[in-house]
Amino acid sequence: MAEQLPDLKEKVDADVVEKTAVPPMYKVLIHNDDFTTKAFVVEMLVVVFGKSVDAAANIMWQAHRNGTGLCGIYTLEVAETKVKIAGAMATEAGFPLRLSVEEE
Repeated sequence: MAEQLPDLKEKVDADVVEKTAVPPMYKVLIHNDDFTTKAFVVEMLVVVFGKSVDAAANIMWQAHRNGTGLCGIYTLEVAETKVKIAGAMATEAGFPLRLSVEEE
């Protein structure tokens, strides 16, 4: 007589659902300063964050008027990488540009 095997499909399905949960998202903010040029900010947003020139200009003006501008919303690893790349680009150009990461 054949032995009854336990139904493992339900347990496997539950594990897959648990492991594929949506990761927390983080905002990358750019901070206004009196030294970094507007042209550099727009260029950096286009190169690092993949923004169009118009979208980059809008973010730059938002930061200029309000103190901060939203560059994008990403997973933590992507947000930290973009901040690091943008910071290195600013340092190389001689600007004190500051970006930060905040949980959404």
